[in-house]
Amino acid sequence: MAIIKSTSYPKEKIRILFLENISDAAVKNFKLQGYSQVEKISKALTEAQLINEIKDVHILGIRSKTHISAAVLAAAKKLQAIGCFCIGINQVDLKAATKNGVVVFNAPYSNTRSVAELVIGAAIMLIRRIPDKNKAAHQGLWLKESSGCFELRGKTLGIIGYGNIGSQVSVLAEALGMKVIFYDVETKLPLGNAADAQSLKNLLSKSDIVTLHVPEINQTRNLINKNNLKNFKKGAILINYARGEVVELEALRKYILDGHIGGAALDVFPVEPEKNGDYFRTPVQDCPNVILTPHIGGSTEEAQQNIGEDVSVKLFNFLEKGVTFGSHTVPALALPPQEGSHRILHIHNNIPGVLSEINTRLSQHKINILGQYLKTNDDIGYVVLDVNKNISANAIQLLKEVKGTIKLRVLY
Repeated sequence: MAIIKSTSYPKEKIRILFLENISDAAVKNFKLQGYSQVEKISKALTEAQLINEIKDVHILGIRSKTHISAAVLAAAKKLQAIGCFCIGINQVDLKAATKNGVVVFNAPYSNTRSVAELVIGAAIMLIRRIPDKNKAAHQGLWLKESSGCFELRGKTLGIIGYGNIGSQVSVLAEALGMKVIFYDVETKLPLGNAADAQSLKNLLSKSDIVTLHVPEINQTRNLINKNNLKNFKKGAILINYARGEVVELEALRKYILDGHIGGAALDVFPVEPEKNGDYFRTPVQDCPNVILTPHIGGSTEEAQQNIGEDVSVKLFNFLEKGVTFGSHTVPALALPPQEGSHRILHIHNNIPGVLSEINTRLSQHKINILGQYLKTNDDIGYVVLDVNKNISANAIQLLKEVKGTIKLRVLY
């Protein structure tokens, strides 16, 4: 049976702020555990607003629109953790978060099915040229024709980025009778009958439909550009439900209007509006056989529920137990609770002698260590200590004075 521990800090004083209309599942989880100061805001905040708002916040929840800069983190003196209720973490300055000892979690798997299904749906719509026929029907024009319309069965799907989403798209596509090839910079084990295309150029030249599932990093910026759009099969379809900076949109517009690219579905854009109802403009508007959606790849009720559950549990486990599995900043570790013990969390710069100094200072106060675990990354170290008795305010102060200390927290 698990040992239940009571935290030494009053839960009613822990302030939790959720932005961007995060799922009510997250709010409910924290309130059920006794955290009463949970505030939910439906929109993202600007940097200036965040700096003003975050001063007394202990836990922050965001999605993809909120950008956490070094300036915001510098103002967040009480901040313990950030939960990114989405797949990506590029909206957080991870280097600054690491420097400040702020744990950053996300939900890398929770909305993969939602995105994968939408990719397949877009592929079907585009290969049948539904956008054009739908537009014509709304305008009162009857366009019943089969020319240029095809089945997915027997076609080749090229997946660029064979990770969590790309591999699930692969499985769904094969179930529909498609041939699947993929390209990834890392060696990946194929699922089903999928085959490694070995190179980007080879994938583009063989694929009837190309779908992108890559992160936004320097190496992927304008990955699909005017130079390699010419390597696509004539009439091929492009789907981008990954990141907005991955496709050079002006070049894509040219290739669509020239007829070399047969259609496109885009859900992400280099610049996106801050809120619903804002004006939106992109070069591929009014192009034939193009589907544009407002970054809704993972926006299903099931996905948001799953993300709310996943990230809130990670945040709760860190608050209550010091568990950092899934963190992108503080090293990932955990210790099971021990009967009759008190837990201390110590985050410090990764320099020699810290653990030795911690142990020495505890020993000087006749405090016996029952369990201890240390893990480091290039920048910081994280120690979880279980000790045999509650430590005094004086001992806590001595631990705070250990060279390189960034954060110290007594859990229970």
